[in-house]
Amino acid sequence: MMREHMRVMNTIVYCRKWRETVSFYRDILGFPVTFENNWFVEFETAAHARLSVADEQRATVKSAGGQGLTLAFQVEEADATWQSLTARGVNVGKIADHPWGGRAFFLFDPEGNRLEVWSV
Repeated sequence: MMREHMRVMNTIVYCRKWRETVSFYRDILGFPVTFENNWFVEFETAAHARLSVADEQRATVKSAGGQGLTLAFQVEEADATWQSLTARGVNVGKIADHPWGGRAFFLFDPEGNRLEVWSV
């Protein structure tokens, strides 16, 4: 019922390390900024998907400290993305084949949220 009216999906991550986390998604991962103010930044991750980073000091919701959340990003080639991030000095986990048919690796943003990068 609601799905037919949706235009964009946005995940909001509340952060203690707000500036570092914004820099990670903007400067390291290269996500374009679609909205920004002095405590909230929205990034475009795909055509109809957004990831926002909010400063917990200015928000009513507090950080979960990286607990209970994995942000999963499907890319064209996990190996190429792994190589690119590694070459830029980003601390990424081993890339591996998984039983579900994908190739994936994990890394963490400055807030401690786990990111899974995968391809089929």
